[in-house]
Amino acid sequence: MDSVGLIEVKNVSKGIKVTDEMLKSAGVTLLQSGSVCPGKFVTLVGGALSAIQAAVDRAALVAEDALIDKFVIGRLGEKVFEALAGIAQTTERKAFGIVETFTAASAILAADAAVKAAMVELIEVRIARGMGGKSFACFTGEVADVTAAVEAGARIAAKDGVLINTEVIANPHPDLWEAIL
Repeated sequence: MDSVGLIEVKNVSKGIKVTDEMLKSAGVTLLQSGSVCPGKFVTLVGGALSAIQAAVDRAALVAEDALIDKFVIGRLGEKVFEALAGIAQTTERKAFGIVETFTAASAILAADAAVKAAMVELIEVRIARGMGGKSFACFTGEVADVTAAVEAGARIAAKDGVLINTEVIANPHPDLWEAIL
């Protein structure tokens, strides 16, 4: 599945309603749905691009002023889905980069832009759970590639004003790798 859409809203009750509307409006597959800190609700769907676009459009209409963020990606970058699902396999332990954002949608968009911009391995995309609603995407690879990936991801988040911070570590300590992986 390489086409996905996401809707992020301000509260749980509206999130449940929006998710129901998404699932009823188009033939999409529910990939993730649930509350995240601090009381926000995120729903991620997959399927045919046209169905995802219809579902996200319907969700945005129903969400009204509770809408925080949304996106549709027609060709999701390699390994982004695995990183979202927490099943990404990382073979490299080279430079480390991270893009931290205020919204779940922006972290996924940043991850997608990053893996399309440079030869990096996506380690993880963590969306808002246990982090006060913040999200992040992290990568490994050669220093130049990680730097290019982080810059590409940061541009996406910064244009919407939701970039918190980025970091690139050229040679992480082995104990740090054990903590990350």
